Amino acid sequence: MTQAPTPRPQSAIDAAADAYVAKVAELDPLEATSIGVPGYDHLMTDLSPAGHEARADLDRATLAQLDGLTPADDVDRVTLAAMRERLGLALELHEAGEPLADLNVIASPLQNLRDVFDVMPTGTVEAWENIASRLNLLPGAVDGYIASLAEAARRGNVPAIRQVREGVTQARELAGGTSFFSEFVHGKDATSVLDDSAACSLVRKELEHGATAAREAYAKLADFLEGDLAGRAPEADAVGRERYSLFSRQFLGATVDLDETYAWGVEELARIVAEQTAVAREIAGPGATVADAVATLEGDPRYQLHGTDELRAWMQQTADQAIADLDGVHFDITGPVRTIECMIAPTQNGGIYYTPPSDDFSRPGRMWWSVPPGVTEFGTWREKTTVFHEGVPGHHLQCAEAVVARDTLNSWRRLMCWVSGHGEGWALYAEKLMDELGYLSDPGDRLGMLDAQRMRAARVVFDIGVHLGLEAPQEWGGGTWDAEKAWPFLRSNVNMAEEFVRFEYNRYLGWPGQAPAYKVGQRLWEQARDEARTAAGDAWDAKAFHARALSLGSVGLDVLRQALA
Repeated sequence: MTQAPTPRPQSAIDAAADAYVAKVAELDPLEATSIGVPGYDHLMTDLSPAGHEARADLDRATLAQLDGLTPADDVDRVTLAAMRERLGLALELHEAGEPLADLNVIASPLQNLRDVFDVMPTGTVEAWENIASRLNLLPGAVDGYIASLAEAARRGNVPAIRQVREGVTQARELAGGTSFFSEFVHGKDATSVLDDSAACSLVRKELEHGATAAREAYAKLADFLEGDLAGRAPEADAVGRERYSLFSRQFLGATVDLDETYAWGVEELARIVAEQTAVAREIAGPGATVADAVATLEGDPRYQLHGTDELRAWMQQTADQAIADLDGVHFDITGPVRTIECMIAPTQNGGIYYTPPSDDFSRPGRMWWSVPPGVTEFGTWREKTTVFHEGVPGHHLQCAEAVVARDTLNSWRRLMCWVSGHGEGWALYAEKLMDELGYLSDPGDRLGMLDAQRMRAARVVFDIGVHLGLEAPQEWGGGTWDAEKAWPFLRSNVNMAEEFVRFEYNRYLGWPGQAPAYKVGQRLWEQARDEARTAAGDAWDAKAFHARALSLGSVGLDVLRQALA
């Protein structure tokens, strides 16, 4: 019998990192729920300026504590470098006042206050008591959020009017009588747990009160955005080089030459378009365009799914098969990491996303598909690469492997540290890896992978070009990039319904630096692999490289390359 490896002793740096996670959970209960730390689901985060300052104070104190500690081993050295980079950058953003002005169409407090309920436990009466408590605390969080937006505006930092208007629309939807909150507290998850007992009747009453309070809070937020903030919001979407450089570092955990990266993005987009055109001609014949190939695939019943039940079943089957095939050959996938749940999301905005498991895996890793209203037909050719991106060897393998590594990594490394360029870059790297391994050899599936890669390359050009006001290629109008030029550019390079493309367009304009982190992150991952392969020579072992890289957890990409060197 093989003896289990001896757990790594906790170091002083581990203890500091674990203490930081525990304190963040107290100060930010929404984050505690998101990463699966129990005991805070009934509480709410303080989104006021005072709340932001308290979290910044914790970052300052933790960095000061780390400065007095000496690494005991390589794990400590990575932890120290990663925490200094992440917490130090968080303080830079805080000093610049950026968290106070946080409003966009996809990932700001406006969405987070609602989205947290998707990952809260619902299987017990106590779980619904926690939900009721948090719903009833939501108005206070909205008041704090409004106070922060007002303080940011006083300092001259107001989100662009496009983001404010979209925020009003989203807030009004959540304030409606048939919004998510009403459906949630009366849904089957609640009715299956809460019986007719007196105790459950009290819980249902609190849930009803909380849902009403949440809707009223979102109505108040919409009024503030429309009546107070809109009048002070700038028309220009671009944030400029200085702010963009800060955001780029936030999402990459690396400092890159933005002008060189933009030029690379233009070249990479052209390369992908040429490759995609060649595959399109395999599918639809000589001289065919990508649009011709898409029409051919959309009419081929082999690639079609009908209804969300078929979609969910196909997602689950594809994800499970990838785990079975890759385990023991290209990766070692063991224990709870072998389980992923594929879900149809309760939202309807068209996104596909992953939520990691809780610390104890009582909540497994989940792949979510948010299906827009009225959409009932789905093409597997377009989305097979997405299942690999969100599942295995993408986000699920990456995140679940970090969570399970409790014998090596502290809780900050396992649960809390998330860098978009590392995580999304790995997921794109995983898509390309599955192509290299032959899992996307079908021309339809390969066109879908290239379609996704094309969108990610277009994001690099769009995002950096618009926010820095760089020169647009002549084929897209020349002159300085702006939002007006960017719309036809995006429509031409994102092969999806206009409603989805419009959402993506608004997202890039309001969340600068995040979207390029996918493709730029993939580039940095591939550079790290190439450096390791060159150093190893004939001893190169791809499986060992992947195991080593994933064992680090999510860290900034500069820290990753240093750790793998």
